Amino acid sequence: MLFHNIILPLLAPLVAKAALTYKGVDWSSTAMLEKSGKSFKTIAGATASFESILKSSGVNTVRQRIWVNPSDGNYNLAYNIALAKRAKAAGLSVYLDLHYSDTWADPAHQTPPRGWPSNIDDLAWQVYNYTLGISNDFQAAGIQPTIISIGNEITAGMLWPLGKTATPANLARLLHSASAGVKSSSLSPQPKIMIHTDNGWNWSTQSWFYKLILAQGSLLNTDFDIIGLSYYPFYNAAATLSSLRASLNNVASTFSKQIVIAETDWPVSCPSPRYGFPSDTSGIAKSVAGQTSWMKTVAAAVAAVPNSMGVGLFYWEPGFLGNGGLGSSCADNLMVESNGAARSSLAVFGSI
Repeated sequence: MLFHNIILPLLAPLVAKAALTYKGVDWSSTAMLEKSGKSFKTIAGATASFESILKSSGVNTVRQRIWVNPSDGNYNLAYNIALAKRAKAAGLSVYLDLHYSDTWADPAHQTPPRGWPSNIDDLAWQVYNYTLGISNDFQAAGIQPTIISIGNEITAGMLWPLGKTATPANLARLLHSASAGVKSSSLSPQPKIMIHTDNGWNWSTQSWFYKLILAQGSLLNTDFDIIGLSYYPFYNAAATLSSLRASLNNVASTFSKQIVIAETDWPVSCPSPRYGFPSDTSGIAKSVAGQTSWMKTVAAAVAAVPNSMGVGLFYWEPGFLGNGGLGSSCADNLMVESNGAARSSLAVFGSI
């Protein structure tokens, strides 16, 4: 009994640190930034590859967005395979985020790629073949993504207008086709398949979305493994940490899927926020130290989901130099300085 009482306190910090399977960042812009002359540095100021900095900071998985036929080639298949090879060489796993668009796909934009079909039968077939091809190309390149997300923040649907949630049977069919493309591929081992929605703090939104698409019958419960959720503090004062905790627990218990916070950020500077911050985040400073506190707090919420269903946390584009706002009204959400030097907050991944 004495041995038991001594050992458990010693093991507790180790258990907490190892709670999350996926600890990562979205680093999609890295190659584009390097091409424009940007570079990254360690906290000590030594120039280094971003993947080596991420690895040494405790990151184990990198997220990459893939667009179908972008006009400038950034984020296309070739771009992503080259970037993923760098990640693999550094010992990082890859989480592939399929946007099913030639540009940004998000809650306000889900534009089909140029030339894709405008009827549901052909579009579902296109989605299947595109996803199958991407998966096979990654396998041929020697890269096996750990996670593939079939769509990006698709709370309002994907591949509009056919795949809007207003036509849920179409959306469910498209998701089933995407999943089948991954499952029919040569990828070995097979990745976890994710469906990704926004406003992860809002349980009513998540309940409505998943009950709606699963009720259609074509999307099977076995078609996906992970529910990915975006959780940002600067778009809605109702996005409290307490709401997040309740939502995560409800999602896990209702749908029996693993949960990943696929996107989150915290500002170093936010002098004129467009919206109020959630009340229970008032104790977290808008600073580099605050970024660390935010990530530890959100990681703890994920890790606390019952039955070890909370498995991952990703920071959205901490190294997107020249785009510090990252789409928000806050001036700076990066985990690197304007000269590319890593901030101390990047090291938080080693402690979550």
